[in-house]
Amino acid sequence: MRHWPWITLLLAAAAALNPVGLDIIHSALFSNEQLSRNIGQAIVLIALAIALGLVMLEWLIRRIINKRRVEN
Repeated sequence: MRHWPWITLLLAAAAALNPVGLDIIHSALFSNEQLSRNIGQAIVLIALAIALGLVMLEWLIRRIINKRRVEN
């Protein structure tokens, strides 16, 4: 088993590439209203931070599991 956190990356990609995710990303980048753009950017940044935290957590869990397998 590799250390690459592919499950979390697939879930993050699925969340970002569905119609709702694409609409949020579009409103964060291309909205004509400043308030809407600021809210959209905050949502996108929070989602990216959560996804990054989950990737790091999955990577850590996979690393611990691999270390235990090697020891046994």
